[in-house]
Amino acid sequence: MEQGKLSLDADINTELKSWKLPTDPVQGGKPVTLRELLTHTGGTTVHGFPGYASTEPVPTLVQVLNGEKPANTPAIRSETAPMARWNYSGGGFTIMQQAVIDVSGEPFSKLLHDTVLAPIGMTHSTYEQPLPGRFAPYAAVPYRGDGKPVEGGAHTYPELAAAGLWTTPTDILTYAIEVEKSLDGKANHVLSADMTKQMLTPGMGSWGLGLQIGGAADNPYFTHGGVNEGFINNFAAYEKNGEGAAVMTNSDNGGALGDEILHSIAAEYGWPDWHPKVRTALPVDAKLLALYAGTYTLAPNFDLVVTVENGQLMTQATGQGKIALYAESETRFFPVVIDADIDFVKDADGKVTSLVLHQNGHDMPAPRK
Repeated sequence: MEQGKLSLDADINTELKSWKLPTDPVQGGKPVTLRELLTHTGGTTVHGFPGYASTEPVPTLVQVLNGEKPANTPAIRSETAPMARWNYSGGGFTIMQQAVIDVSGEPFSKLLHDTVLAPIGMTHSTYEQPLPGRFAPYAAVPYRGDGKPVEGGAHTYPELAAAGLWTTPTDILTYAIEVEKSLDGKANHVLSADMTKQMLTPGMGSWGLGLQIGGAADNPYFTHGGVNEGFINNFAAYEKNGEGAAVMTNSDNGGALGDEILHSIAAEYGWPDWHPKVRTALPVDAKLLALYAGTYTLAPNFDLVVTVENGQLMTQATGQGKIALYAESETRFFPVVIDADIDFVKDADGKVTSLVLHQNGHDMPAPRK
């Protein structure tokens, strides 16, 4: 955008050449822009991507965009008008990936290496998929929640912008330091200070251009998580004081450990955010818990499965490990390993028809299958 090759506010279809986002009546006649794709307000579908095992064929990017075999996710399309609501869409970032390829005429992995990774000094990071052999000695083995390695090793992700970055905690924090310095005009290897400020300006859903923004208005932080098959990671960094942390795990159960580590860092270094909440759990009749068991759809190919095990309500998100839920009331439950709440919604007859996940300032409804 700073080179004048892309516009944040132009119709993304004017930038796309190899593929176009189909026009849909739900768009209300409004074009989808790059700014909206980066802030997850473009109204596009597909939350995330499961990737492809080593034994599976890998689709082209256009096949992913169209949901054509061997793609394992639905077509990326519009489901609401732009700016109608905030909804995390890895599909939107995949559209952005195609636009960048079309405009630059270069492979995405090479372009990102030359314009971002190398200038920042992220020497142990790549968007090449599958992972090249030169990086193999540094790569962690991904594990399932039951402790078994992901069969065939790490998955391949053609959706590079949304899911394809191989990196290390050190490199992620090198990126965070660059953002902090870039904002102050002290090290602008990739973005100008003005563009960095735009990137970190929160809009709908407390989201900037690709990053979630949190904290107090006078002491904000920027953050982003990463969940792939057998990996759960997170980082957070403050804009003003140069502090931050990255926690990367190689397990579908790693999120709970990662959150505990981040809580401990926040406590040790006196951060104003990321502290665990102290909450009181109430006893709930086992018969009532049984009413909540079922599968709830947060997004296409992304479910929350709720079960009752030995009198304990449990939930498991697609591709992640099980976590326990505790009652704050008869219909509101919370986990202790992540900062979230779940409200179960009943109809007039008392039947549970959906749930609402409250997390990171967002209310995400999930109808029951």
